Amino acid sequence: MTLKMPFCSVDKVTQITPSLLHSMGVRAVLLDVDNTLSPPQSQVPFPGTVAWAEKMQREGFRLLILSNNFRSRVEPFAAQYGLPFVSFALKPLPGGYLRAMRQLQAHRSETVVVGDQVYTDVIGANLVGLRSILVTPCILEESASFLRRRRGEEEVRRALKASGRHLTPKE
Repeated sequence: MTLKMPFCSVDKVTQITPSLLHSMGVRAVLLDVDNTLSPPQSQVPFPGTVAWAEKMQREGFRLLILSNNFRSRVEPFAAQYGLPFVSFALKPLPGGYLRAMRQLQAHRSETVVVGDQVYTDVIGANLVGLRSILVTPCILEESASFLRRRRGEEEVRRALKASGRHLTPKE
């Protein structure tokens, strides 16, 4: 289960605080889109996420959107945040993560991946030697492949809660 285990988890991205990232030694944050910053396939950000990203940047963190979606989906979405992006990342393969870190001029030790999926975001981060923060998906996808993956994630989410690594910081 080690390859599937993130550093910690939170319910939503806006619960990730500067103090949490500072305690991890993080300076760069790679953000997933669907079910992390917005509903799946939507161009409308979750409430508070744009302000959260602006705050994180004011605090000195470098942010980048890292998505498996095509450029036509990711570019206009990233523009709402004023963030750079890497689209068609092919997570969990390492290439997208490495391109994102190069773009931010970030080292592995100072980079964290934030996303809602164990089998893409977390495993990909672990394969590249990055830490990750798993968020709880707000909308459950209904395709058979997503349902299988979400069932496979249940053990990881239970283990995080049992170990105290599911955090509920104040927003």
